[in-house]
Amino acid sequence: MAADPAPPLTSVDDHGDVAVEVTVVLPVFNEVTHVREEVERIAAGLTEAGKGFEILVVDDGSTDGSTAVLDDLAAEHAIRLVRLPRNRGSGFARRIGTEQARGEIVVWTDADMTYPNHEIAALVDQLDGGWDQVVGARTSEQGTHRWARVPAKFLIRKLASYLVKERIPDLNSGFRAFKRSVALPYLHLLPTGFSCVTTITLAFLANAHLVHYVPIDYAERAGESKFHWRRDTARYVQQVVRMVMTFNPLRVFLPLGGVLFAGSIGKLVFDIVDKGGRIATNTVILIIVSMQIVALGLLADLVVRVVAPRSSQTAAERR
Repeated sequence: MAADPAPPLTSVDDHGDVAVEVTVVLPVFNEVTHVREEVERIAAGLTEAGKGFEILVVDDGSTDGSTAVLDDLAAEHAIRLVRLPRNRGSGFARRIGTEQARGEIVVWTDADMTYPNHEIAALVDQLDGGWDQVVGARTSEQGTHRWARVPAKFLIRKLASYLVKERIPDLNSGFRAFKRSVALPYLHLLPTGFSCVTTITLAFLANAHLVHYVPIDYAERAGESKFHWRRDTARYVQQVVRMVMTFNPLRVFLPLGGVLFAGSIGKLVFDIVDKGGRIATNTVILIIVSMQIVALGLLADLVVRVVAPRSSQTAAERR
Protein backbone atom coordinates (compact mmCIF):
# COMPACT_ATOMS: atom_id res chain seq x y z
CA MET A 1 0.00 0.00 0.00
CA ALA A 2 1.38 3.37 -0.95
CA ALA A 3 2.18 5.76 1.89
CA ASP A 4 -0.02 8.81 2.34
CA PRO A 5 1.54 11.96 0.88
CA ALA A 6 3.10 14.41 3.29
CA PRO A 7 1.01 17.51 3.97
CA PRO A 8 2.51 20.90 3.19
CA LEU A 9 4.19 22.89 5.93
CA THR A 10 1.96 25.64 7.24
CA SER A 11 4.59 27.52 9.20
CA VAL A 12 8.33 27.44 8.67
CA ASP A 13 11.29 28.98 10.40
CA ASP A 14 14.27 28.49 8.11
CA HIS A 15 16.90 29.05 10.83
CA GLY A 16 18.88 31.39 8.56
CA ASP A 17 22.18 29.74 7.67
CA VAL A 18 22.40 27.59 10.81
CA ALA A 19 23.26 23.98 9.99
CA VAL A 20 20.64 21.58 11.36
CA GLU A 21 22.24 18.55 12.97
CA VAL A 22 19.29 17.28 15.00
CA THR A 23 15.57 17.27 14.19
CA VAL A 24 13.26 16.67 17.14
CA VAL A 25 9.92 15.31 15.87
CA LEU A 26 7.23 16.19 18.40
CA PRO A 27 3.67 14.92 17.73
CA VAL A 28 1.05 17.01 19.54
CA PHE A 29 -2.57 16.03 20.05
CA ASN A 30 -4.54 17.95 22.67
CA GLU A 31 -1.61 18.89 24.93
CA VAL A 32 -2.59 22.53 25.54
CA THR A 33 -1.66 22.67 29.24
CA HIS A 34 1.99 21.66 28.82
CA VAL A 35 3.11 21.78 25.18
CA ARG A 36 4.77 25.16 25.70
CA GLU A 37 6.81 23.83 28.61
CA GLU A 38 7.87 20.78 26.57
CA VAL A 39 9.01 22.84 23.58
CA GLU A 40 10.90 25.27 25.81
CA ARG A 41 12.75 22.58 27.75
CA ILE A 42 13.68 20.77 24.52
CA ALA A 43 15.03 23.99 23.04
CA ALA A 44 16.86 24.96 26.25
CA GLY A 45 18.59 21.59 26.56
CA LEU A 46 19.78 21.48 22.96
CA THR A 47 20.86 25.13 22.98
CA GLU A 48 22.88 24.63 26.15
CA ALA A 49 24.58 21.61 24.54
CA GLY A 50 25.50 23.67 21.46
CA LYS A 51 23.56 21.52 19.01
CA GLY A 52 22.32 22.82 15.67
CA PHE A 53 18.70 21.74 15.85
CA GLU A 54 15.12 22.21 14.74
CA ILE A 55 11.95 21.24 16.55
CA LEU A 56 9.45 19.91 14.04
CA VAL A 57 6.06 19.97 15.76
CA VAL A 58 3.27 17.95 14.14
CA ASP A 59 -0.13 19.21 15.28
CA ASP A 60 -2.14 16.02 14.86
CA GLY A 61 -5.58 17.58 14.59
CA SER A 62 -5.71 19.10 18.09
CA THR A 63 -9.08 20.49 19.20
CA ASP A 64 -8.32 21.77 22.72
CA GLY A 65 -6.51 25.02 21.95
CA SER A 66 -3.07 23.49 21.36
CA THR A 67 -3.13 24.96 17.84
CA ALA A 68 -3.15 28.54 19.13
CA VAL A 69 -0.31 27.82 21.54
CA LEU A 70 1.72 26.27 18.73
CA ASP A 71 1.15 29.33 16.54
CA ASP A 72 2.61 31.49 19.30
CA LEU A 73 5.55 29.12 19.75
CA ALA A 74 6.27 29.16 16.01
CA ALA A 75 6.60 32.94 16.20
CA GLU A 76 8.75 32.89 19.35
CA HIS A 77 11.04 29.90 18.81
CA ALA A 78 12.98 28.26 16.00
CA ILE A 79 10.41 25.55 15.31
CA ARG A 80 8.68 24.22 12.24
CA LEU A 81 5.00 23.42 12.38
CA VAL A 82 3.15 20.81 10.38
CA ARG A 83 -0.61 20.99 10.85
CA LEU A 84 -2.75 17.95 10.05
CA PRO A 85 -6.46 18.66 9.38
CA ARG A 86 -7.58 15.70 11.48
CA ASN A 87 -6.08 13.26 13.94
CA ARG A 88 -4.11 10.57 12.12
CA GLY A 89 -2.20 8.96 15.00
CA SER A 90 1.28 9.33 16.44
CA GLY A 91 2.79 6.91 13.90
CA PHE A 92 1.58 8.98 10.97
CA ALA A 93 2.82 12.18 12.63
CA ARG A 94 6.26 10.70 13.29
CA ARG A 95 6.59 9.43 9.74
CA ILE A 96 5.70 12.82 8.28
CA GLY A 97 8.12 14.53 10.65
CA THR A 98 10.96 12.14 9.82
CA GLU A 99 10.42 12.51 6.09
CA GLN A 100 10.54 16.30 6.35
CA ALA A 101 13.41 16.44 8.85
CA ARG A 102 16.51 18.39 7.82
CA GLY A 103 18.81 16.87 10.41
CA GLU A 104 20.64 13.59 9.82
CA ILE A 105 19.85 12.72 13.44
CA VAL A 106 16.14 12.42 14.21
CA VAL A 107 14.76 12.32 17.74
CA TRP A 108 11.32 10.98 18.56
CA THR A 109 9.71 11.98 21.83
CA ASP A 110 6.31 12.89 23.30
CA ALA A 111 4.80 16.14 24.52
CA ASP A 112 3.16 14.72 27.66
CA MET A 113 5.95 15.43 30.19
CA THR A 114 6.81 11.73 30.63
CA TYR A 115 10.23 11.67 28.96
CA PRO A 116 13.37 13.60 30.04
CA ASN A 117 13.30 15.93 27.03
CA HIS A 118 15.86 18.24 28.60
CA GLU A 119 18.37 15.37 28.17
CA ILE A 120 17.92 14.90 24.41
CA ALA A 121 21.47 16.12 23.73
CA ALA A 122 22.88 13.32 25.90
CA LEU A 123 20.77 10.79 24.00
CA VAL A 124 22.05 12.14 20.69
CA ASP A 125 25.67 12.00 21.88
CA GLN A 126 25.29 8.23 22.39
CA LEU A 127 25.13 7.83 18.60
CA ASP A 128 28.80 8.79 18.46
CA GLY A 129 29.55 5.31 19.79
CA GLY A 130 28.76 3.84 16.37
CA TRP A 131 25.09 3.08 17.04
CA ASP A 132 22.38 3.54 14.44
CA GLN A 133 19.66 4.04 17.03
CA VAL A 134 19.69 4.85 20.74
CA VAL A 135 16.55 4.11 22.76
CA GLY A 136 15.67 5.43 26.20
CA ALA A 137 14.73 2.31 28.17
CA ARG A 138 12.26 3.22 30.90
CA THR A 139 13.02 2.05 34.43
CA SER A 140 9.38 2.23 35.59
CA GLU A 141 5.83 1.98 34.26
CA GLN A 142 3.65 5.01 34.97
CA GLY A 143 0.80 4.47 32.51
CA THR A 144 -2.85 3.74 33.17
CA HIS A 145 -4.12 0.13 33.48
CA ARG A 146 -0.76 -1.03 34.86
CA TRP A 147 -2.28 -4.38 35.85
CA ALA A 148 -2.77 -5.14 32.16
CA ARG A 149 0.03 -3.12 30.55
CA VAL A 150 2.96 -4.55 32.52
CA PRO A 151 2.39 -8.30 31.84
CA ALA A 152 1.26 -7.61 28.25
CA LYS A 153 4.35 -5.56 27.48
CA PHE A 154 6.57 -8.21 29.09
CA LEU A 155 5.13 -11.01 26.96
CA ILE A 156 5.24 -8.97 23.75
CA ARG A 157 8.83 -7.91 24.45
CA LYS A 158 9.85 -11.53 25.01
CA LEU A 159 8.15 -12.55 21.77
CA ALA A 160 9.92 -9.78 19.87
CA SER A 161 13.28 -10.66 21.45
CA TYR A 162 12.88 -14.27 20.35
CA LEU A 163 11.85 -13.35 16.84
CA VAL A 164 14.75 -10.93 16.19
CA LYS A 165 17.27 -12.84 18.36
CA GLU A 166 18.16 -9.72 20.36
CA ARG A 167 17.54 -8.67 23.95
CA ILE A 168 15.11 -5.72 24.00
CA PRO A 169 14.90 -3.91 27.35
CA ASP A 170 12.10 -1.59 26.18
CA LEU A 171 10.26 -2.36 22.96
CA ASN A 172 7.90 0.60 22.80
CA SER A 173 9.71 3.54 24.33
CA GLY A 174 8.79 6.77 22.55
CA PHE A 175 12.14 8.41 23.44
CA ARG A 176 14.80 7.61 20.85
CA ALA A 177 17.39 9.06 18.48
CA PHE A 178 18.40 7.49 15.18
CA LYS A 179 20.11 8.19 11.88
CA ARG A 180 17.57 9.39 9.35
CA SER A 181 19.43 7.88 6.38
CA VAL A 182 19.21 4.42 7.98
CA ALA A 183 15.52 4.78 8.86
CA LEU A 184 14.18 6.12 5.55
CA PRO A 185 13.73 2.71 3.81
CA TYR A 186 11.49 1.54 6.67
CA LEU A 187 9.23 4.56 7.15
CA HIS A 188 6.51 3.18 4.88
CA LEU A 189 6.17 0.26 7.31
CA LEU A 190 5.12 2.51 10.20
CA PRO A 191 1.52 2.05 11.32
CA THR A 192 -0.50 5.13 12.27
CA GLY A 193 -0.75 4.35 15.98
CA PHE A 194 1.45 3.78 19.03
CA SER A 195 3.10 0.63 17.63
CA CYS A 196 5.18 2.79 15.29
CA VAL A 197 7.95 2.82 17.91
CA THR A 198 7.84 -0.98 18.08
CA THR A 199 8.08 -1.09 14.29
CA ILE A 200 11.15 1.13 13.98
CA THR A 201 12.91 -0.89 16.70
CA LEU A 202 12.22 -4.23 15.00
CA ALA A 203 13.07 -2.88 11.55
CA PHE A 204 16.53 -1.85 12.76
CA LEU A 205 17.18 -5.06 14.71
CA ALA A 206 15.91 -7.39 11.99
CA ASN A 207 18.30 -5.80 9.49
CA ALA A 208 21.40 -5.92 11.71
CA HIS A 209 21.47 -2.20 12.47
CA LEU A 210 23.07 -1.34 15.79
CA VAL A 211 20.60 -0.42 18.55
CA HIS A 212 21.70 0.73 22.00
CA TYR A 213 19.60 1.18 25.13
CA VAL A 214 20.16 3.70 27.91
CA PRO A 215 18.11 3.77 31.12
CA ILE A 216 15.87 6.80 31.61
CA ASP A 217 13.43 8.02 34.21
CA TYR A 218 9.79 7.97 33.18
CA ALA A 219 7.41 10.42 34.81
CA GLU A 220 3.65 10.38 35.22
CA ARG A 221 2.05 11.87 32.14
CA ALA A 222 0.35 15.24 32.01
CA GLY A 223 -3.10 15.44 30.48
CA GLU A 224 -5.26 12.55 29.34
CA SER A 225 -3.74 9.33 28.03
CA LYS A 226 -4.56 8.38 24.44
CA PHE A 227 -3.53 4.75 25.02
CA HIS A 228 -6.36 2.18 24.85
CA TRP A 229 -4.88 -0.87 26.53
CA ARG A 230 -6.97 -3.60 24.86
CA ARG A 231 -6.96 -2.19 21.33
CA ASP A 232 -3.37 -0.98 21.34
CA THR A 233 -1.99 -4.15 22.97
CA ALA A 234 -3.63 -6.20 20.21
CA ARG A 235 -2.03 -3.90 17.66
CA TYR A 236 1.38 -4.36 19.29
CA VAL A 237 1.16 -8.14 18.98
CA GLN A 238 -0.08 -7.88 15.40
CA GLN A 239 2.70 -5.51 14.46
CA VAL A 240 5.43 -7.67 16.01
CA VAL A 241 4.27 -10.70 14.01
CA ARG A 242 3.90 -8.60 10.86
CA MET A 243 7.42 -7.22 11.18
CA VAL A 244 8.94 -10.66 11.68
CA MET A 245 7.04 -11.97 8.68
CA THR A 246 8.45 -9.01 6.74
CA PHE A 247 12.07 -9.58 7.72
CA ASN A 248 12.59 -13.11 9.12
CA PRO A 249 9.60 -15.44 8.50
CA LEU A 250 11.61 -18.59 9.24
CA ARG A 251 11.54 -17.66 12.95
CA VAL A 252 7.79 -18.39 12.78
CA PHE A 253 7.46 -21.14 10.19
CA LEU A 254 10.37 -23.41 11.15
CA PRO A 255 9.41 -23.91 14.83
CA LEU A 256 5.75 -24.45 13.88
CA GLY A 257 6.61 -26.90 11.12
CA GLY A 258 9.16 -28.63 13.34
CA VAL A 259 6.67 -29.18 16.16
CA LEU A 260 4.07 -30.58 13.76
CA PHE A 261 6.64 -32.83 12.09
CA ALA A 262 7.85 -34.19 15.43
CA GLY A 263 4.26 -34.86 16.43
CA SER A 264 3.57 -36.61 13.14
CA ILE A 265 6.63 -38.85 13.55
CA GLY A 266 5.46 -39.77 17.05
CA LYS A 267 2.04 -40.59 15.64
CA LEU A 268 3.66 -42.64 12.88
CA VAL A 269 5.58 -44.74 15.42
CA PHE A 270 2.40 -45.20 17.44
CA ASP A 271 0.53 -46.40 14.33
CA ILE A 272 3.27 -48.90 13.45
CA VAL A 273 3.35 -50.34 16.98
CA ASP A 274 -0.36 -50.20 17.81
CA LYS A 275 -1.95 -50.89 14.43
CA GLY A 276 0.34 -53.56 13.06
CA GLY A 277 2.06 -51.29 10.55
CA ARG A 278 -1.11 -49.63 9.23
CA ILE A 279 -0.61 -45.88 8.99
CA ALA A 280 -3.66 -43.76 9.81
CA THR A 281 -4.91 -41.11 7.41
CA ASN A 282 -4.50 -38.33 9.98
CA THR A 283 -0.83 -39.27 10.40
CA VAL A 284 -0.24 -38.81 6.68
CA ILE A 285 -2.07 -35.48 6.79
CA LEU A 286 0.09 -34.30 9.71
CA ILE A 287 3.30 -35.18 7.86
CA ILE A 288 2.16 -33.39 4.69
CA VAL A 289 1.00 -30.28 6.57
CA SER A 290 4.27 -30.00 8.51
CA MET A 291 6.28 -30.24 5.29
CA GLN A 292 4.05 -27.66 3.62
CA ILE A 293 4.55 -25.22 6.50
CA VAL A 294 8.33 -25.56 6.27
CA ALA A 295 8.17 -25.16 2.49
CA LEU A 296 5.98 -22.08 2.88
CA GLY A 297 8.50 -20.63 5.32
CA LEU A 298 11.37 -21.22 2.89
CA LEU A 299 9.37 -19.57 0.11
CA ALA A 300 8.51 -16.59 2.35
CA ASP A 301 12.16 -16.24 3.32
CA LEU A 302 13.17 -16.22 -0.34
CA VAL A 303 10.65 -13.48 -1.07
CA VAL A 304 11.94 -11.45 1.90
CA ARG A 305 15.53 -11.73 0.71
CA VAL A 306 14.49 -10.35 -2.68
CA VAL A 307 11.98 -7.61 -1.90
CA ALA A 308 12.25 -6.59 1.78
CA PRO A 309 13.26 -2.94 2.35
CA ARG A 310 16.80 -2.40 3.57
CA SER A 311 19.03 0.53 4.23
CA SER A 312 21.58 1.15 1.50
CA GLN A 313 24.24 2.08 4.07
CA THR A 314 27.01 -0.40 4.65
CA ALA A 315 28.24 -1.28 8.11
CA ALA A 316 31.43 0.69 7.47
CA GLU A 317 29.45 3.79 6.49
CA ARG A 318 27.27 3.54 9.60
CA ARG A 319 30.39 3.66 11.71
